[in-house]
Amino acid sequence: MTHPAAGLLFARARTSAGDERVFLTKLAVLGVLTALGVALALRPEPLALIAGVLLLAAMYTHAVELQHQALHHSAFRAAWPHRLVGVPLGLPLLVVYTNYRVRHLQHHRYLGTPNDTEFFGFDTRTPITAALLLRGMFDYARLLAVVRDVLRAATGRWRYEHGHLSTTMRRRAITEHLILGALLVAAITFAATGQHDLILRIWLLPLLFAVPMHFLVELPEHLLCDTDTTDVLRNTRSIRGSLLTTWFTNGNNLHIEHHAAMSVPLNQLPARHPEVQQRAVHVERTYLDFYRTLWGELRVARR
Repeated sequence: MTHPAAGLLFARARTSAGDERVFLTKLAVLGVLTALGVALALRPEPLALIAGVLLLAAMYTHAVELQHQALHHSAFRAAWPHRLVGVPLGLPLLVVYTNYRVRHLQHHRYLGTPNDTEFFGFDTRTPITAALLLRGMFDYARLLAVVRDVLRAATGRWRYEHGHLSTTMRRRAITEHLILGALLVAAITFAATGQHDLILRIWLLPLLFAVPMHFLVELPEHLLCDTDTTDVLRNTRSIRGSLLTTWFTNGNNLHIEHHAAMSVPLNQLPARHPEVQQRAVHVERTYLDFYRTLWGELRVARR
């Protein structure tokens, strides 16, 4: 739904050289923090190991938020670098770039309708229960489904299950599944040659924590919003957050702003937040405020 009277909120904006520099800086910070996480995870001290695993889990989660900007083609002025950067960003969390891109853009197109196809599993249109939230939070079945799709791609049986896919996009998705498959084979090979502790520390344990971490980042975007309307001012939530949470979610906390103009570089969204505060229904100050509201809803549902 469009809002003709809106000001900056629904305005389109091109990616500038400055926006590219911001994104490249975020990639550099991701690289530095990931290297630090690896160094800590490989230390013999238990506290260092725990800190390293949790830092890597956070970075794998943050990488998918950066991938999200790449799939919208709002990180670079040219189109071609987005896939080049986007594919590896999703590998640690087993997110295949083109599959995510196609399905997520369908989510933008069909939000507020029965055809919504959000990529990550929890359906915010269902009644909220603690059991469903826990199932979504620890959705390790998604990882097994990705491995299944890798095997299907390797044997020529992969199909996109959420509508039509062009020949080019299908070819790209299959290629990216095979890239992920090669990474999985390499990990298994390292483990078989005695490097299983390395794989466990820098990938499997962080992955164990990254799945629920990413769920908690994604959950507020549409949960407890009006699911029977296409009006982005009612069906989506924005959280003002802090500098830390805005960085960690790569601006995705300002989700109304993002859905209002999805091709706008995410670092430009804070300038649009004052209009959201004036006009939108679901606006929170912090993530803690949202989770307090969610806890209240769960308590009411249990009665």
